[in-house]
Amino acid sequence: MSTYHKGRGIVYMLLSALFFAFMGVTVKAAVNIPLSQKVLFRNLVMVILISLPLMGKGREAYWGHRGSRGLLFARSLLGMTGVFLYFYSLTSLNLADASMLNKLSPFFVTLFSVVFLKDKLKSYQIPALLAAFAGALLVIKPRWDLGMVPALAGLCGAVTAGGAYTLINALKGKEHPNTVIFWFSGISTLVMLPFSLAVWVHPNLFELAALVGTGVLAAGGQYFLTRAYQLAPAAEISIYNYSHILFSILMGLIFFAELPDLLSCLGAVMIIAVALFLYLAGRGTQRAQA
Repeated sequence: MSTYHKGRGIVYMLLSALFFAFMGVTVKAAVNIPLSQKVLFRNLVMVILISLPLMGKGREAYWGHRGSRGLLFARSLLGMTGVFLYFYSLTSLNLADASMLNKLSPFFVTLFSVVFLKDKLKSYQIPALLAAFAGALLVIKPRWDLGMVPALAGLCGAVTAGGAYTLINALKGKEHPNTVIFWFSGISTLVMLPFSLAVWVHPNLFELAALVGTGVLAAGGQYFLTRAYQLAPAAEISIYNYSHILFSILMGLIFFAELPDLLSCLGAVMIIAVALFLYLAGRGTQRAQA
């Protein structure tokens, strides 16, 4: 892999993190819009945009191969649940706190890959995962009242997103990434449509812009994420995805006058530090095996 391609991959990963952070802003900005309607627009715009590169490529480009459809359906339901819970946490938590919890999903991918894909858990990963979850507890601040529900929703969103990403790994080499995205967006749109119609709120111009912006930013974030992984190995660039937390802290301050408290900041440092440790350890293992 050339340095040029790695550099471009890093830039695309940073752009992906920036787009997803801006998506968090648009979700929070549409205050009066029901949650199901926000998720609907996020996926409706996505399914329209992802349909364009699939046109003229045959039926399987949309529907996938028969043997993969069970995995595609399960990935779609888990992904939809993850987005719903993440959006719920965004409406009730600081932008930064919701983003920190959302970025726990790669750690759950590691756990699920061991359980379901029979990957081996390396000895250094165990204390690292425990440290990451300790960081999450600092963000959640466990307490016995309903105020803890949004943080738990954010954590559960990371769990279901981790399950969805694990299934994406299982689909690697079987289905094109655009097919996976089409299924996810299409099923999410179909499931959310009746719920949205039941509580529909006619958006004003600002709210409509926020809703459409949510879909466009999600599509842009997904595009840059895909391009990043096409240009460089995940082990080389995945750490830059955690810039999403830093972008979210900055945007929360600029757009909502939010500033995470000391415990949340410490939790963010722990989560990013663990991700960096696993990244460096993984690279060291790869070099040793080369």
